[in-house]
Amino acid sequence: MAGHIEALLTAGTSVVLDFPSNTIATRAWARGIFEGVAATHRLHFLDVPDEVCKARLRARNLSGEHPFETTDAEFDQITGHFVPPTADEGFNVVFHD
Repeated sequence: MAGHIEALLTAGTSVVLDFPSNTIATRAWARGIFEGVAATHRLHFLDVPDEVCKARLRARNLSGEHPFETTDAEFDQITGHFVPPTADEGFNVVFHD
């Protein structure tokens, strides 16, 4: 996938990566792509309390419109791996709360 993204960026196409960059390692992978082709970037960081996220997940689950349901326990397990971005990673972070 990295080669395809690099080709799109080189062609001047904007690319949105809609998958987790929730660890230093996954963010480093993304950094390698845009740095390799000298593309500008933005890392959007949703700084929302866990209880708000869980409430949103419960509402999504109840709507029946999403093919997957996530429990509070699964949310806790997934977010247990989360590492917030830090300034020393060098990203242009856009914070959302």
